[in-house]
Amino acid sequence: MEPNLFKYVWRHSKRDQLAILLLVLVSLPFYFLSLNLPKQIVNEGIQGQGFESIADTTVHGRIELPLSETLFGEPLLLFEGFRLDQVDTLLFLSFAFLALVCVNGVFKFVINTSKGRLGERMLRRLRYELADRLLRFRLGQLRRMKGPEVATMIKDEVEPLGGFIGDAFVTPAFLGGQAITAMVFIMSQSLWLGLVAGGIVLIQALLIPRLRIPILRLGKQRQLTARQLAGRIGEVMDGAVEIHANDGSNYERAELTSRLGRIFDIRFEIYQRKFFVKFLNNFLSQLTPFIFYLGGGLLAIYGQLDIGALVAVIAAYKDLPGPIRDLINWEQQRNDVQIKYDQVIEQFQPTDILEPERQDPEVAAAALAGAVAVSSLSLIDDNNVRHVDAVTFELPLDRHVALVGDGTSGKDHLTLLVAGLFPPSSGKIRIGGTDVQDMPEALLGRRIGYVDPSAYLFATTLRDNLVYGLRHRPLREAEQDPEALERWKAQLAESRRAGNSLFHLEADWTDYEAAGCSGPEELLARILEILEAVDLEEDVYRFGLNGAIDPAAQPDVAERLLEARDALARRLADQDREDLVVRFDAGRYNANASLAENLLFGTPKRPDYAAEALVDNALVRDALERAGLSALLGEKGLAIARTMVEIFADLPPGHPFFEQFSFIDADDLPEFRQLVTRAEQRGIDQLPTEDRRRLKALPFRYIEARHRLGLVDDAFAAGVVEARRLIAEAVRAKDPGAVEFYDAGTYNAAASILDNVLFGRLVYGQAGAEEAIGTAVRETLDSLGLRPSVCAVGLDFEVGVGGKRLSATQRQKAAIARALLKRPDLLVINQATAVMDGATRARLVANILALCEGRGVIWAIERAALAERFDTVLVMRAGRLLDQGGFAEVSERSEDLKLLLAED
Repeated sequence: MEPNLFKYVWRHSKRDQLAILLLVLVSLPFYFLSLNLPKQIVNEGIQGQGFESIADTTVHGRIELPLSETLFGEPLLLFEGFRLDQVDTLLFLSFAFLALVCVNGVFKFVINTSKGRLGERMLRRLRYELADRLLRFRLGQLRRMKGPEVATMIKDEVEPLGGFIGDAFVTPAFLGGQAITAMVFIMSQSLWLGLVAGGIVLIQALLIPRLRIPILRLGKQRQLTARQLAGRIGEVMDGAVEIHANDGSNYERAELTSRLGRIFDIRFEIYQRKFFVKFLNNFLSQLTPFIFYLGGGLLAIYGQLDIGALVAVIAAYKDLPGPIRDLINWEQQRNDVQIKYDQVIEQFQPTDILEPERQDPEVAAAALAGAVAVSSLSLIDDNNVRHVDAVTFELPLDRHVALVGDGTSGKDHLTLLVAGLFPPSSGKIRIGGTDVQDMPEALLGRRIGYVDPSAYLFATTLRDNLVYGLRHRPLREAEQDPEALERWKAQLAESRRAGNSLFHLEADWTDYEAAGCSGPEELLARILEILEAVDLEEDVYRFGLNGAIDPAAQPDVAERLLEARDALARRLADQDREDLVVRFDAGRYNANASLAENLLFGTPKRPDYAAEALVDNALVRDALERAGLSALLGEKGLAIARTMVEIFADLPPGHPFFEQFSFIDADDLPEFRQLVTRAEQRGIDQLPTEDRRRLKALPFRYIEARHRLGLVDDAFAAGVVEARRLIAEAVRAKDPGAVEFYDAGTYNAAASILDNVLFGRLVYGQAGAEEAIGTAVRETLDSLGLRPSVCAVGLDFEVGVGGKRLSATQRQKAAIARALLKRPDLLVINQATAVMDGATRARLVANILALCEGRGVIWAIERAALAERFDTVLVMRAGRLLDQGGFAEVSERSEDLKLLLAED
């Protein structure tokens, strides 16, 4: 990257900078005129210079051809002007001044807007270039960097550069032009006052930047310490388990306190120095008006300077400190952003970085063929540790190869080398006669699959993570309406000017052919086939049951799920198990659902209709009042609170009863004990509003069949059904769309697939009810051919940051599925099943090898016994290859393999 910020800015924005500079030059004559007009207004419009009487007139607006008297002997008039009396002159000059104020304001607006757009465009370019270089870093370099520190550099540390880039050339020209114009005007009025002003400005220009040099050094230290703090906080987040498992939270607090103290000291020192410099700068700025008032006043008294000129000089100087101060600030900002720029690009210029040509997406990714030939391969890290030592072997590409060895054997590093993710220290890896290090990333990333022992999933859906290996470049244009197309064209033009990628994110990037498919439907079938092979299909099915669909977008699936609802009811009836699900009935109270569910009789689509918010919902409160349940709700709440206080009186906070009766947290128990006492002494109606609210909120989560406190009798149930009707009428009339109501003949878009199929609630207290219903639902959906549709919904499950919403085993299975989906010619697996149990690992090995029949597999295996399933076994120890061959022959002669087998 260009080390000098000014050269970088000029190279990428020369045309825009020149256009803005031209605007600045055009604006300066108007600025000069605005400085001179106050003098004319005072002298001519107010004092009447040039007028013998108030009715006398003078000529204004006379325009002569420049140099006409020199060329032709007499002035050549272009416009004779017009005559005005003193009052009209005052009005004319005043409105001319107002017009110049507007013109100068427009110039400033256009110039500042142009600078802002240019600065943001260049900031966008710089951030993109940094991120682009990050994508070209070698894996070893990335592992030495802390993610939060890098994110801080790209997001925050370059932010000030955006504000400065637009000002890099324009600001000194604009402010310098204004300052020079003001100084020329002052000197034209009074040479001595101009020299005084110039002297003060010179002192400021020389002294203030020197005083700010230590501030810049401190700013550099502040930036580094803040970056390190971000990295440390990232480590705390990543190491949360270890911190809590080892009671290290207090040590971490002390460590963070130390860092924050260091930052505080630096920032306080900056403040002290900065405000001293500001004080000195302000003092020098105010010293000049003092001299003007004193010296200019004396000159005016002795008649050597007229009042209008003095007023004009003072008015002109009022505009001078601003540009001078801003120029000094610009100089400080220039030094500051150059330091920031130097610090940032220093981190993005490693000695070894991929050339852009190696990541060209248009490179042809022809199938690999031939043999994998490794010769004298070695890998030595930065600490001079030899992880791979002179390894040599040659195997056909379609072989299934197991790498066996202990944790220090180097088998994990060998997989990284073969996959082309690490450059070797010496030696070569050739596939089909071509050095892997000479292969473009477009070839390696599409024809070689690699799975890490700690695979990473992106914070998006499971589907997006699985097809990530099929998205290399946009293959089909996105379908867009004309308005969206115009927006994209505008964004494309701006991306081109900012030097960003011209690929359209909304286009279809999925390479169906690479997965052996012709379209989305075949791809879904292929994904489900692979998920079954890696033992993840059942998990995705469960995700789908708890997911939702949009019946407007998938009406056929919604219709089939309604069929499944009826089919499930019939299946349960045929099995004499219909009592396991209490179906929703608009005219009956469901004892296995909460009071909130019974009142709404639907799925809330807004937070103010959630169970915990109903007590504050005005519409619900009104319906309860009309149904005669408002007072009863307080009584039920008091009964629940009293019972909870009695039950939990002698129980420890972690007792299972707290989970079963999830009305009151253990921490809130003392408050409710006092609340019950107050209610029994005063009565519910005499309690403060907040206390009554807390009592009324308790019953909304009450489930009669689960909690069994006997609070729902026939009269109360009938009142709830009536309130249900009133709520439905009110919501449909006043708040449509807030609740998706239950209807036996309609699919509920806000509810999950499982809730739609059940259309009711499981009964509490029946042994094995959940398992039996799960089996019945699965059989029903399978019989109707709906399992793929449910799994398709499960693929839309959000996996969370780093896939943390999945278990470690699920993450590894998903990563293996991602690699298998693109059908690589060579699949490299680096101990990716280490977190799985033995039975699951053995099943996955068999399934994956069967899927990769005829294609190469190199697997750093965790258990040596599994190597029996592979065509070839490579035995490693301390980075060296000790033996190779078929499992039977190697297990006979290799003592290392015998030892590894014995340890299994």
